[in-house]
Amino acid sequence: MVASTKIGLVLSGGGYKGVAHIGAIKALEEHNIKPHFISGTSAGALVGSLYAAGYSPEDIKTFFKKTSLFRLNRFTRSKAGFFDSEKYYDDLATYFPEDSFAALEKKLFVTATDLVEGVVKVFSRGELIRPIIASAAFPGVFSPIMINNHLYADGGILDNFPVQPIKQKSEFIVGVDVSPIKKPKITDFKHSFNVMQRAYYLRAMPNSMTRFNECDIIIHPKELINYGLFSNTNTEKVYEIGYQEAKKQIAKLLKEQKNDSTSQGKIQ
Repeated sequence: MVASTKIGLVLSGGGYKGVAHIGAIKALEEHNIKPHFISGTSAGALVGSLYAAGYSPEDIKTFFKKTSLFRLNRFTRSKAGFFDSEKYYDDLATYFPEDSFAALEKKLFVTATDLVEGVVKVFSRGELIRPIIASAAFPGVFSPIMINNHLYADGGILDNFPVQPIKQKSEFIVGVDVSPIKKPKITDFKHSFNVMQRAYYLRAMPNSMTRFNECDIIIHPKELINYGLFSNTNTEKVYEIGYQEAKKQIAKLLKEQKNDSTSQGKIQ
């Protein structure tokens, strides 16, 4: 890969499993694979926005460690969700003092779902923080966000692997999907949240896999099936899973490129 290659990075949704995105970014940087374009949804939008703003993988991991999703003061009684998404604004404002896509160091695309129109909305200009929050507003758990008289929720509802916004701009695309699914047992459905999580996965995963072949590298850590969407007790383990899987896939790519180069030399 030459230095001038325009690289795109796609980051899926996945709740706290999005920490694996950070590990993957760390591995990419170690191999000097630095994206020019980033497209993310839900947790991927959050990680992608912080990375696009110039924060290091360690900085982003720290954000996930210290930001609590389920504080009592975030509950809502009058909105469509258990937690008020608007109350996460200040957490992000600390990291984005200039609330604008234009202030980012890398070009970013954030996807969310327009609940009324039933379509995917891609944000890439104007205010930054509210689109990020909207993209991560998991239905039923976090309240949707109103932006310009449209009501938005989690981008993963309709597109959990948003490769389309960067497809025509990138010469080489890295895709990171942190939402592998496994077949559950009947006894796993103990709470309403378990049902919501399963429904989300069933909708998101097939949608994502159809787009994997549009990427030059796919980082899809299957070990993440053992971790929950909203469990932040294994941050370091999830980070390491993303890091190791990315290293594995990069090594595989480099080996293939070396073999191709050797074959071409023999033919010539």
